[in-house]
Amino acid sequence: MNFIPGWVRNYQKSWLSGDMVAGVIVTVMLIPQSLAYALLAGLPPEVGLYASILPIIAYAMLGSSMTLAVGPVAVASLMTASALQPLAAAGSPDYVALAMLLSLLSGGMLLLFGALRLGFLAHFLSHPVISGFISGSAVLIAVGQVKHLLGVRAGGTDVFDTVVQLAHAAPATNLVTLGIGAGSVLFLVLARKSLSPWLARLGASPRLADIASKLAPMLAVMVSTALVAAMRWDQTAGVSIVGTVPQGLPQLGLPAVSMASVGSLWLPALLISLVGFVESVSVAQSLALKRQQRIQPNRELLGLGAANVASALSGGFPVTGGFARSVVNFAAGANTPLAGVISAVLMGVVIAALTGLFHYLPHAVLAATIIVAVVSLIDVETLREAWHYDKADAMALLATAGGVIALGVEVGILMGVALSLGTLVWRSSHPHIAVVGRVPGTEHFRNVARHAVTTEPGLIAVRVDESLYFANSDALLDKVESLVAAQPDTHYVLLVCSAINQIDTTALGVLTDLERSLAQRGMAMLLAEVKGPVLDRLQTTPLGLRLEGRVFLSTHAAFQFANREATVSPNPSPSLAR
Repeated sequence: MNFIPGWVRNYQKSWLSGDMVAGVIVTVMLIPQSLAYALLAGLPPEVGLYASILPIIAYAMLGSSMTLAVGPVAVASLMTASALQPLAAAGSPDYVALAMLLSLLSGGMLLLFGALRLGFLAHFLSHPVISGFISGSAVLIAVGQVKHLLGVRAGGTDVFDTVVQLAHAAPATNLVTLGIGAGSVLFLVLARKSLSPWLARLGASPRLADIASKLAPMLAVMVSTALVAAMRWDQTAGVSIVGTVPQGLPQLGLPAVSMASVGSLWLPALLISLVGFVESVSVAQSLALKRQQRIQPNRELLGLGAANVASALSGGFPVTGGFARSVVNFAAGANTPLAGVISAVLMGVVIAALTGLFHYLPHAVLAATIIVAVVSLIDVETLREAWHYDKADAMALLATAGGVIALGVEVGILMGVALSLGTLVWRSSHPHIAVVGRVPGTEHFRNVARHAVTTEPGLIAVRVDESLYFANSDALLDKVESLVAAQPDTHYVLLVCSAINQIDTTALGVLTDLERSLAQRGMAMLLAEVKGPVLDRLQTTPLGLRLEGRVFLSTHAAFQFANREATVSPNPSPSLAR
């Protein structure tokens, strides 16, 4: 087994310039994000920087995406805070240790899923559920950061409680802090919407203009830090600042592990793993398609698992692929994960020697960075599309978002998953069952309720558009019995099995009872278009033996048989109705 990644073995010199430029640009973008998301997670600012070094290198060694930028992200940070705040005081050594353990558990689960090739697990979280979860989380995050814009103390267990506490604390608003925060929000919004077109009008290339607009948070950080330092607003106006950020690379080591902590954190770790994996794969796939590249979901599990383990060992917290950073990385010209490695090295330099530059950074600017970043995650378009196309998916989205906002992130996503699975079970338990007839002059058969078709006297042809199992077999039985009762002159009941991929034991018993019941009433059951795997299993059963000679390759052949038998005798022969 070759442990050297393919991109290293096949690296080309022509790729180096793009990787270097992208690495520098992403580093500039990553610095304020790392600090901000550590704040969101309730962790000291240096922890965000720690989570931006080794995890990136670990992913580069095992991941399959050439351009995915791994590191702290908003949703994972929120989920981290939600999981840890009931267990320890935010920012305390115990809290940091629990964050490391959470990252270790998440990484271990992802590695296990990757080793077992369980990449398909991502499909259990539907797009509406993920959209609802991220949208609800964005609202929760944005509301939770308002206190930093106002310079007040306000908690809250949910959005509504937080809003009430903010309203009570509003009279104590620090006006200087509000000015810094509101000004930063305004600047970042204008930069996002107008900076790129403005730079393009000045002659900048579209690529350069777009990248520059994405780097606006760093400019806000630099200007606000310089202002606070020059005016000493931290002392004269009570502006909350980051303060001293420890200088030096993180020490490597395992977090403290206890069974009690593992018992409290395994479910949040699982949810963080699944949500992070789905989010990362969706971003990685969208970028890979633009370059005709492929993403391997099982390799992504290994890469993200290794990244989270590396984060835990280096004093960090859960990480995953970030959308905004990945897009910037791609647009800046990254060709391989070397861009991420360069970014990690530069972050190491920042932590080793430059953390003093962040001393006067106001918390309000970090909060503004978070708010502007997460508001764009509120996905109204998906809700609009789902509402017009499938109300059940739209309700799953709204339920997930509402659950996150009102009850918390864990309850919200579990509600969404439960509702999606419930909808799936309900739909499969109420299969579409169509009576079909022949399109005149053809060998095609369509629903009699939708098309002008001809039917065969004495024959009821039923197409079941779902696999048959314990939850829906009675629905088929009820449908057939109602059709037979409405047509007492029926001699043959034909089941068109073109959409049936599986028949479980319960459904087999129902079909067996139905066949015997029909036979007792002088009618015969016929099957057509049975798929090979289904037929292989069916042939070894008593039902398969009773249906010998009555299983047809096509619906057309079954119709011909019924027509031929009706011509010879108006009733099924004893051999057929045995």
